[in-house]
Amino acid sequence: MGSSHYNLFTPAFSTMEDSDDDMPELSSHALAALQEFYTEQQENDAINTSQELQTSYFGLVQEDWQLSQFWYSDETALQLAKEAIAAAGKGGRIACVSAPSVYQKLKDLKCEDYYACVLEYDKRFSVYGEEFIFYDYNYPLNLPKRIEQHSFDIVIADPPYLSDECLGKTAQTVKYLTKGKILLCTGAVMEDAAASVLGVKMCKFIPRHTRHLANEFRCYANYDCGLDLILEYQNLQD
Repeated sequence: MGSSHYNLFTPAFSTMEDSDDDMPELSSHALAALQEFYTEQQENDAINTSQELQTSYFGLVQEDWQLSQFWYSDETALQLAKEAIAAAGKGGRIACVSAPSVYQKLKDLKCEDYYACVLEYDKRFSVYGEEFIFYDYNYPLNLPKRIEQHSFDIVIADPPYLSDECLGKTAQTVKYLTKGKILLCTGAVMEDAAASVLGVKMCKFIPRHTRHLANEFRCYANYDCGLDLILEYQNLQD
């Protein structure tokens, strides 16, 4: 409750002269103060509800198979996010192209040492504000003017379909965005095509999904990727 212009300990009732029961009635001053209180309460409730709604969306947008969305497992999303952070460097910029579950993990980590955005067809991700960029791979360079060429330290991409056409168009976007580093997640069957259009090599690290997929998925990179070092360390531990 904000400031109000009455004293709670001052009698706030006047007597109704024509009432047989002589029932007390709130004075106009008290009514105004009470109305102010209720208005402030409603405004506060609206603000709290809005904040809770916004918070509930972070990391909770569910996959939609109709949009060819298949979320990574929590462990895979975390490892990919950490790799992107390490590759971008302190104060780096990360673009997630059709890789929303990695972006959501980056948001979950709540680190201020990097900037991340998500290029995604699914408009549910608009809850992330200006960090959401509507993206249709059919129009690979149809991007907002504020997205400058070669302005991201690393681009992580996961084309929604296992086809040369989809990969080729996504590659145009990736090449436009990246300063150099590329981390690609797609099917193992796309290895030759990925090497041809993006110059990436298959990593030993194998991404996992929350649901079983018929196609084998792999990671590809055009730089010395730390994911393989993590895998080697885990093997040594085992």
